[in-house]
Amino acid sequence: MDDLLFIEDSQERLSAVVDKAKRLPPLPAADRTEENRVTGCISQVWVLGELRDGRCYFRCDADGPLVKGLVAFLCEFYSGATPAEITASTADPIESLGLLRNLSPTRVNGLAAVRTRIRALAAKMV
Repeated sequence: MDDLLFIEDSQERLSAVVDKAKRLPPLPAADRTEENRVTGCISQVWVLGELRDGRCYFRCDADGPLVKGLVAFLCEFYSGATPAEITASTADPIESLGLLRNLSPTRVNGLAAVRTRIRALAAKMV
């Protein structure tokens, strides 16, 4: 996230998020299941979590580059935190980067659903 703060223009920040997502490998087909799908998103979005050494780590995929970039950014933001830290967090890293004003209301709602899914996955890992 810190590297994005150095980019002053919010549109350029959004472009950087998308560019980074383009380099991420897609999830294997076996992980693109209904169980891993985020409800509340118009796009198809999948988020998976695992607990390693008491910390949560998340992987994701989405059907479009912008959505994938934003979801990957959220997964990266929360990865490495403990389940308790995630479930207690009210942080919205996308808002703190000033990116929400560039997104449609449906995308904003979808990203809220992704944060809810990440918190729910973390809660199951406690």
